[in-house]
Amino acid sequence: MRRLRFESVTVETRHVGRYRVIASVDAAADFLAHDWPTEKGPIHLRARIACLDALENALSADEAREAFIEAAKESGILIRDDR
Repeated sequence: MRRLRFESVTVETRHVGRYRVIASVDAAADFLAHDWPTEKGPIHLRARIACLDALENALSADEAREAFIEAAKESGILIRDDR
């Protein structure tokens, strides 16, 4: 899988008091698919699609990052946006 880096985003995991720093599209896609700690809604799905599109060069890494941040905000797991 291609590694498209972006400025890091810190999110809460499903383990209380544990956080994960996401700094690439592939890490965001993996977190969205396998480690998302809350219910998955339409904004989560849009973020997953944005990450897959970025990996296929249809979107930029920054666009995928923004979609990931929106999903994290909606779910209440966004801790820090390093931008």
